[in-house]
Amino acid sequence: MKKIIVLMFLSLFFLFLFPIQGNAAANTSKIFLNGEQLSLPNDVQVTIVNKNVMIPIRVVAENLKFDVDWNQQARQVKIQQNEKVISLTVDQKQAMVADKQVTLNTAPQILNKTLVVPIRFVSEQMGLSVKWNNQEKIVYLTGSNNEPTEASGDDSGSDTTSLTHVTDIVFADNQLVVSMDGEQVQPVISTLKNPDRLVVDLPGTVFGDLAQPLDQGLNGKLDVTGYPNVSEVRYSLFKRDPGQVRIVVELNNVKDLQFDQNVIADKLLIDLNVSGDSVTPVPVTPGIDTGRKVVVIDPGHGGSDPGTISITNKPEKEYVLALGLKVQALLLNEPDIELVMTRDSDIYPTRSERVQLANELNADVFVSIHGNSATSSPQASGTETFYYQRSSSKDLANIIHERLVKALGFKDRRVKNGNLQVIRETTMPAVLLEIGFLSNAAEEKAMSSEEVQAKAAQAIVDGIKEYLGI
Repeated sequence: MKKIIVLMFLSLFFLFLFPIQGNAAANTSKIFLNGEQLSLPNDVQVTIVNKNVMIPIRVVAENLKFDVDWNQQARQVKIQQNEKVISLTVDQKQAMVADKQVTLNTAPQILNKTLVVPIRFVSEQMGLSVKWNNQEKIVYLTGSNNEPTEASGDDSGSDTTSLTHVTDIVFADNQLVVSMDGEQVQPVISTLKNPDRLVVDLPGTVFGDLAQPLDQGLNGKLDVTGYPNVSEVRYSLFKRDPGQVRIVVELNNVKDLQFDQNVIADKLLIDLNVSGDSVTPVPVTPGIDTGRKVVVIDPGHGGSDPGTISITNKPEKEYVLALGLKVQALLLNEPDIELVMTRDSDIYPTRSERVQLANELNADVFVSIHGNSATSSPQASGTETFYYQRSSSKDLANIIHERLVKALGFKDRRVKNGNLQVIRETTMPAVLLEIGFLSNAAEEKAMSSEEVQAKAAQAIVDGIKEYLGI
């Protein structure tokens, strides 16, 4: 009896000292696709299950770019590329390839709330060859339909000096703004399902002196608190040779996703027009035709949307509201003008709601007030004014811009055509004013002063009156 007790004790001792390894083990494996390493976020782990390499379904969709459809109720995932379709079910080794049933070595599983699938099976069914380096824990994927790359001549090295540098990534007012320093980049934008997300690829780019933090794997995330339709905005160096930055906007409770893109100077702007479950419309009171001109003043951002952050860490929304209220005070003294403010406090009407307000009022003029920023170039300065296509908007822009530049003495960055929602979708003469650069120490100081704000407000009012013939 004593021997049995001693043996049991020793068994328990060695069990705690040398625990038996489970079937699943996460490791720091790397994945190469056609010779280029895929940049995986920190929260994505390659897992070994029964000696089979398993990858999260998120990698299949975002990195391998296959279409993925997840049926939560049936616990079934459908993966598709062109005409090739495979269907997998959680915890079942039987899978469907087209109309044929096949048996897997290891069934798909949900580990730590993440669906993982066997990379060899999925990749080979989609025409990729798979090699596994067990010593270095590397997965090599190659295919005959490699993505085209630009010819690099005799220079086969990765000279990042010839690439465009991403210097700032901002998400505000449901708008993604990417600042770049270098040659203009043609973005490749796609949408993916389950979850719904917008994927923005920037070929020929690497990270420069980025204002946002990066981890050791060159990945990062933005704070999207206050945006109920956006659950996450993440970015990474997706390809290293040649460089390619990828930005993913993951959406939440979105009924309909539409987006507009525009490149202005060194900035890529992507407007997300999302319809969700939490839309609070701006109340509009039908006005009586008094013969007065209706002017809508729109201090940008507000509430949960701070706008850009100045060099002294103050939000743009505070500056533009202060200036907007000074414009309001002046226009209220004009008997021939009926003034409407999109906001006169720290609230956040969406861009669509601002447009709706102006259009339903059948306004005569719409003026949106903003502060500019270029964190990668703190020396950038000046006033610029945007309009969208209509000649009447261009006339209004020229008049107000000329008065602003004269009153403030900032650098003249000219009047420009810009594809921005609040001036594109409004039906009256509409302009967007970038008064100056809050990322420039001298201009931010000036723009925050009561004296300069008073000059800017008077210039805006005088420009509106001149355009309206008052």
